[in-house]
Amino acid sequence: MKKYIIAALFAMTSLNAQVEGEIQVPYIPFEIKMGKGFETVQANCLTCHSFGYMINQGPQSKKFWHEKVVKMIVHFKAPITKEDEAIVTDYFFEHYGNGRLE
Repeated sequence: MKKYIIAALFAMTSLNAQVEGEIQVPYIPFEIKMGKGFETVQANCLTCHSFGYMINQGPQSKKFWHEKVVKMIVHFKAPITKEDEAIVTDYFFEHYGNGRLE
């Protein structure tokens, strides 16, 4: 019982932490490349997460980008049509791909 009380006290001490001064949250701009398919990406992807989340994957193969789109459809139930699936994959491969198909 004593261990639980000590653990609870340690957990609550961080709730009382105070910071003097102003806190600045850095702004990180993400380069969004406009091009064919961007409107489809905007409609299907940006409704759930930021553009930075997507391009932080780094330059990847077409297979990688396609698997990411399929993962959003299958596991996260993104309402992306078959036609839009191909458009989104092509957009990311063209603008954020590494030139390899696999």
